Amino acid sequence: MSAETKVLDSWVLAEFATPDSLVDATRQMREKGYQGMDTYSPYPLHGGSEALGLPPSRVPFIALGGALTGIVTAIAMMAYMNAFDYPLNVGGRPVLSIPAYVPITFELAVLLTAFGIFFGLLGLSRLPQPYHPVFESEEFRSASTHGYWLSIPKALTATKAEDIVEQLKALGATHVTVVSGEKE
Repeated sequence: MSAETKVLDSWVLAEFATPDSLVDATRQMREKGYQGMDTYSPYPLHGGSEALGLPPSRVPFIALGGALTGIVTAIAMMAYMNAFDYPLNVGGRPVLSIPAYVPITFELAVLLTAFGIFFGLLGLSRLPQPYHPVFESEEFRSASTHGYWLSIPKALTATKAEDIVEQLKALGATHVTVVSGEKE
């Protein structure tokens, strides 16, 4: 792309002293109409998802899909192999012996559920994401050890970055910075 077609995105980053102040500020900024925000902290925050307005998790449905796929696949595979492909009469047992299918069915259901959750979480989280412009801020490095950060994408709002900075400082942010990055 040429230099004229590049879009400049920017994020307003705010550090808060406590997790409770971060969650409160996030809730208040969302009530003011800001969307696309994200929080960063060394551990999950109680009430953080609700403050961001995130929808309920889709992971249980992914797990259910994996389990049902495993169950159906295991029963269909064993029924085909034992009843149609190579039927053997061993000790007078029935060809379609459902109780004998339980261990394999359970194992395949657990396996496909685990794979579904693992790859589903990678997809839902848009991982791996090795680079994001907010990672360039030196102060932001504290997000993995002791900092509580809120990022607001400036590209999604019509408000000037200076107005967002002032609002965050009024909500108790200890450090506020604007980070820019080019998006091709």
